Amino acid sequence: MMRAAIFPNPLCCCCLFFFFFFSFVFSISATDIITPSHPLSNGETLISAKGTFALGFFTAPDSANRYLGIWYHKFPGQTVVWVANRRNPIHNLNATLSITADDASLYLTTSGNSTAIWSSPSFPKSFPNPIGQLLDTGNFVLKSSNSSSFLWQSFDHPTDTMLPGMKLGPNLKTGIDRNITAWLSASDPSPGKYTLAIEPIGVPQLVIRDASGNWIWRGGPWNGFGFSGAGPNQYFDLGLYREFISGFNVSTEEIYYYFNSVGDAISIITMDENGTARRYGWQASLQKWDLYWLAPSDPCDFFSTCGINAFCNGSSSPICYCLDGFDPKNPASWSRGNWSDGCVRVANLGCGTNGTDEFMLVRGSKLPDTTEAVADMRLDLDGCRARCLMNCSCRAYASADLSMGGNGCIIWMAEIKDLRVYADGGQDLYVRIAPRGKGSKRKRWVIVLASVATVLFFLITLICVIMIRRRKGKYFFGEQLISSPNWADEIMHKGNEGNSEILLFQFTQIVNATNNFSDINKLGEGGFGPVYKGKLPDGQDIAIKRLSARSGQGLEEFKNEILLIAKLQHRNLVRLLGCCIWGEEKMLVYEFMPNKSLDLFLFDVEQGLKLDWRRRFQIIEGVAQGLLYLHKHSRLRIIHRDLKASNILLDIDMNPKISDFGMARIFDANEAQANTQRIVGTYGYMSPEYAFKGLFSVKSDVFSFGVLLLEIVSGMRNAGFYEFDSWSNLLAYAWDLWKEGNLKELVDPALDNQFQHDEVTRCVYVALLCVQESPDDRPVMSDVISMLSNGSLNFSSIKPPAFFAMKNASGSKRPLNLHVNDASNGLSVSIVAGR
Repeated sequence: MMRAAIFPNPLCCCCLFFFFFFSFVFSISATDIITPSHPLSNGETLISAKGTFALGFFTAPDSANRYLGIWYHKFPGQTVVWVANRRNPIHNLNATLSITADDASLYLTTSGNSTAIWSSPSFPKSFPNPIGQLLDTGNFVLKSSNSSSFLWQSFDHPTDTMLPGMKLGPNLKTGIDRNITAWLSASDPSPGKYTLAIEPIGVPQLVIRDASGNWIWRGGPWNGFGFSGAGPNQYFDLGLYREFISGFNVSTEEIYYYFNSVGDAISIITMDENGTARRYGWQASLQKWDLYWLAPSDPCDFFSTCGINAFCNGSSSPICYCLDGFDPKNPASWSRGNWSDGCVRVANLGCGTNGTDEFMLVRGSKLPDTTEAVADMRLDLDGCRARCLMNCSCRAYASADLSMGGNGCIIWMAEIKDLRVYADGGQDLYVRIAPRGKGSKRKRWVIVLASVATVLFFLITLICVIMIRRRKGKYFFGEQLISSPNWADEIMHKGNEGNSEILLFQFTQIVNATNNFSDINKLGEGGFGPVYKGKLPDGQDIAIKRLSARSGQGLEEFKNEILLIAKLQHRNLVRLLGCCIWGEEKMLVYEFMPNKSLDLFLFDVEQGLKLDWRRRFQIIEGVAQGLLYLHKHSRLRIIHRDLKASNILLDIDMNPKISDFGMARIFDANEAQANTQRIVGTYGYMSPEYAFKGLFSVKSDVFSFGVLLLEIVSGMRNAGFYEFDSWSNLLAYAWDLWKEGNLKELVDPALDNQFQHDEVTRCVYVALLCVQESPDDRPVMSDVISMLSNGSLNFSSIKPPAFFAMKNASGSKRPLNLHVNDASNGLSVSIVAGR
């Protein structure tokens, strides 16, 4: 018998030959679509165009039930990612997936039964030539054969797996809630007990809930880098891996989280039957899925482990502690390790006495439950603190978006619930507490005496400064003293070193020039505050950037800009006229740029028509000359670190001027590269070595210039690029078109084909050189200028650029320009993430 099995007879050989022959014929004839005349029957399979996914009928493990589903086609085993009829299994082998021609709907039936086991919605009017198509993203779509829009898609109805390109969260317009729900068991794909979803009430956050709607785990709100409560490991090691990019979008129409794989990496998120969410990555070398992240992962991860007004610390014992100013509500239960009752406030808040309450800083925190919180993207932390103090219901506040250095804030209007701290990661939370020692007469006397001493000290200091002012006349800005005479000395001394006069404006001058900071005079909102147009008594127009005085970060950028620009003089750099410090106000005064910033022209359909190719090329050359001056020809070697379209201002003749030097760094003459733990700048323009490792040099600015150059040519934002097919960002899109020799597709349609083809080709070539992943492969700015002006430039072979910049979601084949107004649309941010 063994030998018979090893040496089959000729008849068996013939059978095997025909088996493999017909298998081969079937494989080469496999298609990715079904039509009304060509349904999908049991035993047949749709294969996506690149062979990534398959759609067909499968049998659940350890079960006789069959289902229609989608799985990875190329991987060993059968990783099922979507099931159509998860509630209604097929009990025989004669099932068919068909399309109705009259109402364009999908329906799954079995022989002898006209009732559909599963179907997609029907449409009220006829759509010509409906087809069902399996895309290489794993999305099964129903559409008209002559249209790119979808009538229905499986991505809107996920099961237990989230794929790259899928949205997780509710569509507020259609009412569809896209969430992933676990299988009931390993052998039954029916909806199970646990669901990973976006909770839209209050400030949206990621949650795992059970079948009754109770929260098991809370990932918290999106903070610009990831979900606040998903743990440090959600970001993985940015320095070692770049396997996916992720982001979060909030608008009036939909709220969703998304992620996309980078390059050939494959990553998925699943919800299992035990209530655990997991992220896996495919290890091609090992031919298996590798677990990268899971939640909940420790006792502090379970929802409200420590009750209200307490925090959980998984690295300590016990794990629950009351916040400062709070005591256990039930001391006996608390001491026994039953923390569910939480903590209560020791002393009432001083709501009636403005400004008496304090804020306790909780570092490394997972932000508390935001169901009863509000977000305001117009406020910085100082504004958030002030707003919290004015509202007796306010309990805490924190930054809403860490990716831009702390943009916007979240304010909690109820007791603190489900707060934990991390040993590594997390963010700052400011919890409102009553004045320390409130109720103690002795401490109140100490406060009174301290206040009297402070007033006396202030009066003595005031007299001294008045005497100094009479001698020097330098240290008054408007009607109040600056916070530090030594700082004023630093500005005046270093400004004079640069042979540049720094004017010290009075606050009343600024108020009069801006009509008391009226909204009519407001030009826009920058990273550290609003910008206003003003007019001096002599008729000179000025631009005033108003910063918050209490922000330590703002103070550093403020000083940096004054002390740097004082030493820089170039026609392509914006000119700083002076500054004003009055009490808690800090302001910078610039020459006025009547055409505002480049992004307002470049990414607007109507304004883009005003930028013909001659002006665009002039802007490119001007920015390049300004960067060359910073890197090589100025008295100091400057790395800008935040070069982008919104920081390129345009004068009345549309000449470009580089602005915003708050994040710039000075390099020594022999210094080639520096390292920082504080990553500042704008994602989408950052070079890989800076975004992932904190390394920056002149080549970091070169990378940003390359991104800007592609944006000027295409009229598209890199950070707002919609992924279509395999294009994860503008760099990838430009690279593919360069390889195809189809640069006409890249050029902004606003130019109406009126451009110099040789100049566009040079610009794209130079841009792709500038955005190379390795700094060593990028040119310096002197070479960039030489190549841009060289009409006989030899185009040598170049490597693929770095495909890691961020994007926001959109919905068009051609990448769209997105304009997000924080006040109206809420938070819409994206971020590079790594495995």
